[in-house]
Amino acid sequence: MQQIINFIIKNKNFLLFLLLFSISLLFTIQSHSYHTSKFINSANFLTGGVYNSVNNISSYFNLKSQNEILAEENRKLRALLQNSVIETDSTYIDSVTFNKAYRFYTANIIKNSYSLTDNYLTINKGKKDSIKQDFGVISSKGIVGIVDKTSRGYSTVISILNSTIKISAQLKKTNHYGSLVWNGKAPSHAQLIDIQKIAPVSKGDTIITSGISSIFPKGIPIGTVDDFQLDNDQNFYELNVKLFNDMTNLEHVYIIENVNRKEINQLLDDDN
Repeated sequence: MQQIINFIIKNKNFLLFLLLFSISLLFTIQSHSYHTSKFINSANFLTGGVYNSVNNISSYFNLKSQNEILAEENRKLRALLQNSVIETDSTYIDSVTFNKAYRFYTANIIKNSYSLTDNYLTINKGKKDSIKQDFGVISSKGIVGIVDKTSRGYSTVISILNSTIKISAQLKKTNHYGSLVWNGKAPSHAQLIDIQKIAPVSKGDTIITSGISSIFPKGIPIGTVDDFQLDNDQNFYELNVKLFNDMTNLEHVYIIENVNRKEINQLLDDDN
């Protein structure tokens, strides 16, 4: 202990310089958007490499469970292909053509937080992979979050377990929709608010994305209604939704790009 004290006394000028330099650097980053952006991108690059190395080790020991998940996903896709019926009349809409409005990219999660109030994930894809801010992120079971920041090879994703996020969602059996939010409590549940009280809501109802925003297409699974109640004004339901995804155990994800996103957002900006 005495040696540590002697070291501090001996190098007090240098240590004071480091402290003041760090404080000035912090103020500079916070007060200039350009410096903030560069700092975030650099941090993503450095931490992304560390997280990627750690993730490679953990992935090796988790191969069995992940292979089971992929096998189940392949089973569902085969079932959909096998059971699909193509109509020949003029009212039929080719789903393959319709889905060309969206591009899908694969990625792996290399860091995932779920115990905070505002949680984020890090994925191993970035600008060099054509990933951009506001792209949707899903897994084989359902919605995961929205891309927030990107560096060359990595991106951070705002998790649905984040108090700042709002996603347009609806009851699958009707067109009644509201906003999916998170109350910061259980990572297994999110809340769907602003559902009109005239909506026929039942426990076990499936919740999906509404397709109203330019981020997610309609029909991405979210979860099922666990319980519900009217809000304080007795005008809207608040639904407690049990998520299909286990947000504490994610690895493989898909990133969704709406090809027409820029045009849609421009149209919305013009209306405003």
